[in-house]
Amino acid sequence: MNPAIRLFVLVVVVFQAVSAVQAQDDAGVDYQYDPQEMKKARKALRHHHGGQINYFLQADRLEFRRNEGSGPMLFEAQGWVGGDYQRFWFKTEGEYAEGGEFEEAEVQGLYSRAISPFFDFQAGVRQDLEPGALRTFGVVGFQGLAPYWLEVDTALFVSHEGDVSARLEAEYELRFTQRLIFQPRAEINLAVQDVEELAIGSGLSTAEVGARLRYEFKREFAPYLGISWTRATGRTAQFKLHRGEDPGSFSIVAGLRLWF
Repeated sequence: MNPAIRLFVLVVVVFQAVSAVQAQDDAGVDYQYDPQEMKKARKALRHHHGGQINYFLQADRLEFRRNEGSGPMLFEAQGWVGGDYQRFWFKTEGEYAEGGEFEEAEVQGLYSRAISPFFDFQAGVRQDLEPGALRTFGVVGFQGLAPYWLEVDTALFVSHEGDVSARLEAEYELRFTQRLIFQPRAEINLAVQDVEELAIGSGLSTAEVGARLRYEFKREFAPYLGISWTRATGRTAQFKLHRGEDPGSFSIVAGLRLWF
């Protein structure tokens, strides 16, 4: 007999033997104790070893900006509800203009599945709420903790009109003390094709680099100060110049970071 076949047969026999012993043990326990009580005990065991339903909500950036470019207030929040392996994620971000109107805003609802101890695969829907530009996107992406404690969030978007774009966000936390934390952050946006009505050009459309220094009075409450630099590039910069807008801006920011 072929050695590979022998090995396969041996593995099958061992597996069946182990399964039989396990089934016998379970039957023996159920014989000694009330089967309904054992069913409740097994359910409780699963619950306390990763079967709980938990939730998390974080306002990562609630900040005012001092600049000559984009709106004076920015918000970014996210949260989830679910277990260790499967979760529903909620993400939102946007900017307020000085008149109290949205310059841009979006909401995402995502199904998330753990694919490794440090990364989740996510898929769902994104809805843009910009004035005069309501657009719906399908979303797929990955979010997690890369080597060297780099937090990464990537996403690919396909709109209901067939426009394709992508986003990559990364941030890192450098702890000066247990409460004083320096957080550099970068974000880039890319597009496959021009979307002229939204002043989005193909290729690398925008890039943002910033840094924030926060102090955690409590883990859940941390005011911060920082800087942010945003720049439109390529065709996107041309569209903005054509509209009379500045393709770049530098901001001094102040805000709060909260979580529950």
